[in-house]
Amino acid sequence: MRAPELLDPRDPAPAARAALQAWLALQRELAYRPERAVAELRRAPEALLARHRGAAADERARAALARAGAVGVPWPSPLYPERLRRLADAPPLLWVRGRVESLSEPAVAIVGARAATAYGRAVARALAAALARAGLAVVSGLARGVDAEAHGGALEVEGVTVAVQGCGPDRVHPRAHATLAQRIAAKGAVASEFPPGTAPRAPHFPLRNRLISGLARAVIVVEARERSGSLGTARHAADQGVEVLAVPGPIDAPTSRGTNRLLRDGARPLLDVRDVLDALGIEARVAPAAPGTGAASGSASEAARAVLACLADGPLDRDALARRLAKPPQALAAALLELELAGLVACDRDGRLRGVRRPFAE
Repeated sequence: MRAPELLDPRDPAPAARAALQAWLALQRELAYRPERAVAELRRAPEALLARHRGAAADERARAALARAGAVGVPWPSPLYPERLRRLADAPPLLWVRGRVESLSEPAVAIVGARAATAYGRAVARALAAALARAGLAVVSGLARGVDAEAHGGALEVEGVTVAVQGCGPDRVHPRAHATLAQRIAAKGAVASEFPPGTAPRAPHFPLRNRLISGLARAVIVVEARERSGSLGTARHAADQGVEVLAVPGPIDAPTSRGTNRLLRDGARPLLDVRDVLDALGIEARVAPAAPGTGAASGSASEAARAVLACLADGPLDRDALARRLAKPPQALAAALLELELAGLVACDRDGRLRGVRRPFAE
């Protein structure tokens, strides 16, 4: 039995149904032992599949996959993402809702705290939007906080984003993100290595983190506590030879202790989207925001629009800008980062901020 390129649960052909059932049986046996699955698939894929030929039909699983609109991408398929295929613990089978080819696009992962601060959420969204404008897909885990903002920032500028779940492909976790998952699948993909019907359990999330880093050329950690799962993603990235960047934060902030520790241990500091592009060897040229998207439009924060209005009269230093807006400098930090990442504000050598008419670097 040869592996098909895709497993479509809606395909009524007997051969397609037989292949689907064989791969489902293989996945249920080896989903938690991916190293063994990959070793056998590399050595003798047809023999491994033959062992599961004639597996009992699982109509409930097939129907759940069909309702979810998910297709299976087996490890031997040419559509399986090469960045994952090279891993010793690559999943033998990926379920994907959306555009399968999104998993193979050049990508950067953005991860961080679920209970992120307003600053952390703004940074994640602004970074994702800037990276999407630069032509990179944004990978994250669909969780609350930083993950949701990363997906949202990419979607806001019509970019591609990929969510990797810690549950079966017929579920969304958290449930409140069902609409977000639909939006992600429309432009990118929602992926899972777990069989249909698998509930979101705590041990699944450290497992899926290796896929988030594995799909990416770089991993950005925006905010992380000392024991955050995001640090696990960073460790996977380091083991996989993927660049790790971290956003610095206050040394006394619990949500920055993890990121600051990463910086102490050798992660690259991220102060501007160009730090990511430089790390990847990409020319620092961020495309201008399309009309009606990002910081240039009504989707920008109120604080960002107020900053742009003030700078329209000429350059100002941060203290003068804070006085003009009657806000403390720290309250403007997220808005300024949003605008700097969008290429709408630049800092001159004298420390003054100015508005930029052409929001990209020459």
